[in-house]
Amino acid sequence: MQLAPAQLANHLQKGLRSLYVLHGDEPLLVQEASDAIRATARAQGFSERTVHTVAGAHFDWSEVLAAGGSLSLFADRQIVEVRIPSGKPGKEGSAAIQQLAEQAVGNDSMLFLFLLPRLDRMTRNGAWFGALEAHGVSVQLEPVERAALPQWIAQRLARQGQRVAAGDEGQRTLQFFADRVEGNLLAAHQEIQKLGLLFPEGELGFEQVEGAVLNVARYDVFKLSEAVLAGQVQRVQRMLDGLRAEGEAEVLVHYTLAEDIRALKRVKDAMDQGRPLPMALREQRVWGLKERLFERVLPRLSAVALDNLLYSAHLVDGIVKGLKAPGWPTDGWQALQRLALGLCMECVPGARGPAKG
Repeated sequence: MQLAPAQLANHLQKGLRSLYVLHGDEPLLVQEASDAIRATARAQGFSERTVHTVAGAHFDWSEVLAAGGSLSLFADRQIVEVRIPSGKPGKEGSAAIQQLAEQAVGNDSMLFLFLLPRLDRMTRNGAWFGALEAHGVSVQLEPVERAALPQWIAQRLARQGQRVAAGDEGQRTLQFFADRVEGNLLAAHQEIQKLGLLFPEGELGFEQVEGAVLNVARYDVFKLSEAVLAGQVQRVQRMLDGLRAEGEAEVLVHYTLAEDIRALKRVKDAMDQGRPLPMALREQRVWGLKERLFERVLPRLSAVALDNLLYSAHLVDGIVKGLKAPGWPTDGWQALQRLALGLCMECVPGARGPAKG
């Protein structure tokens, strides 16, 4: 049984199942969901808890199976928590998990809680994960994307009786807050709690938020790619500054930008040869959010613009490796900024009409 994160609280109020699976890479959301399950279990008499962390291929699953198959001498009901940080239990683990899932059926003296990272499609289609979903409740905890972050912040503020002003002023406050905490949800949660300690319930002004919220944003090169293709110039600049400050490798940033340019060029060439855009995207293995961004950008990207971007990417490849190029900065990060913003400006929504090659 699959359950959306927003449905978990109501589900727990109606009754506790004997098996839960939480999977995702957002520590705050996984922690909150697992805490809610444990609290409900404790209220229903689950007074003992054993924790097993699967580390390495030689993990001894017999202890987990024993814990799941026997009652404690000191507690009638217990939680058996299994953490698999790698998301790969191995052959022996797969068999053990399927056995544990079957043991959970109709067992009101045991609560099995599996904590897993974000899983790929192949893993989710595996026999062991299928057994967990078939016999228990599965909750996939996705990160809060940048576009949804202001609303998430507003909801969390509301929980502690606080809100921003209505209209544009409030949206400006939420956007500022989101810029400060992007990519670091746990820190965002802490900053929201800090506002609850500093100010009474009621409306928060921009100046109060600006003075209290620290810049704790964390960025990665994959989100940079999405921001560039979305034409978000200011966000791209912030992300480049953040990646540089965090010590990200210049070559990795360049690789990400260059791969996007090459993919755009390949899809554009395929379209010029008569292939429909959806087919060209599938052939180049472009899907998800990036597929939607490509669909928006490609019709107005000219072949000349892509050729120029591809040549620029070639030059920047040499710069980040210590070479020089006439007319380009010698500093790798400055060159990356020029390349990223060059592509970004081509992708700004509404900035260009359909370009001819």
